Amino acid sequence: MGVNKCIKYLLFFFNFLFWVSGCIILAVSIYLKVTKDGNKITDEAIPGIDLMISIGVIIMVLGFLGCCGAIRENRCLLLLFFICLLLIFILLLAAGIVGAVSENKAKEWVKEHLLTMLPLKDQPADVQTDLQKLEEEFKCCGLVKGPEDWDGSVPSSCYCNDTSQPCEKVGSHSVYTTPCSTFIITFMENNMIIVLGIAFAIAILLIFGMVFAMTLYCQIGRKEGPTTA
Repeated sequence: MGVNKCIKYLLFFFNFLFWVSGCIILAVSIYLKVTKDGNKITDEAIPGIDLMISIGVIIMVLGFLGCCGAIRENRCLLLLFFICLLLIFILLLAAGIVGAVSENKAKEWVKEHLLTMLPLKDQPADVQTDLQKLEEEFKCCGLVKGPEDWDGSVPSSCYCNDTSQPCEKVGSHSVYTTPCSTFIITFMENNMIIVLGIAFAIAILLIFGMVFAMTLYCQIGRKEGPTTA
């Protein structure tokens, strides 16, 4: 029995798209990594750029393996490709389960990570500038505890210019009392649906890739069987 050409070229096309998507993820991630417009506070709180770079590289390698295995009808490459997809699928499933049951732990991790940056007045000037941009945008002050995170040197970005927000008197100025970590965590929660949607789409692609790879692997085995007998 010969190899189904439709399956072969469907797998090749799938892996080509897989490889292209890896290139795009890697290119965007590197751009975000080297750009000077990123905010150091959010980078510290949500360290996802390095993870995106790793994912992009892995997807590129897997896409290349799949393309070579499909077009050359190489069982070894196809089996390696299948095992890698299966491992990624299991890790993705485990991460989804852990993320669903450990949402509160993730929030606590963000707060604990931000606590290491206190007191804020001892941080480098560029970090303080980025935080003050967040304070002006979200009408918050400090990172975890509020104005006291500045240890007495509250900047003008904390001054309460919106009376609809919670404020308190600190010295001669009225300042916002809501810590910026509240808005960082809210941002994470609001984008969780998008992340879950992307993860679900990747999981579907992984399943199709595994099915195509194993089907072609078995067909090549049946084709080579009589020859090696």
